Amino acid sequence: MTAPVVYQTYARYNRRMNEAVYAVAAMLSNAERKRDQGAFFKSVHGTLNHLFFGDHAWMGRFTGRDYPLAPIGTDLFDDFDEMRDARGRLDAEIIEWTDALTADWLAEEVDWTSSLDGTTRRQARWLMVLHMFNHQTHHRGQLTTLLSQMGHDVGVTDLTRVL
Repeated sequence: MTAPVVYQTYARYNRRMNEAVYAVAAMLSNAERKRDQGAFFKSVHGTLNHLFFGDHAWMGRFTGRDYPLAPIGTDLFDDFDEMRDARGRLDAEIIEWTDALTADWLAEEVDWTSSLDGTTRRQARWLMVLHMFNHQTHHRGQLTTLLSQMGHDVGVTDLTRVL
């Protein structure tokens, strides 16, 4: 799992799917996006914000960059258009970062401490990077469900059909 092309592919899929989800979410009113639908992060807006939380946490670990973080479940963005613009920039940054990955870097084991439970773990970087992309897909699945329940379809989501 240390082939950089795998993560470069995931990064491009992540961008394409975020563009699709945001395009549909843009058709909703602010009140619809923020309405509590009983999801883990309550709403479309809350789930979109949580994706930022996860990406910032992981990218900070990978790059050493200080990303804005707030307690889990706290919105980093109140304004949808601001969040959408920031999402595009973050997705471009993730693609640029994956384009520079090496198999040696991915294979290294590192210690990291979870901000959620305070536990320190030693794991290979490839597993951590894989988890970041899995986390994105997991929560976008929740978003597509919420949007579908609202009568909106984001279209094809299969990696092999999107890229």
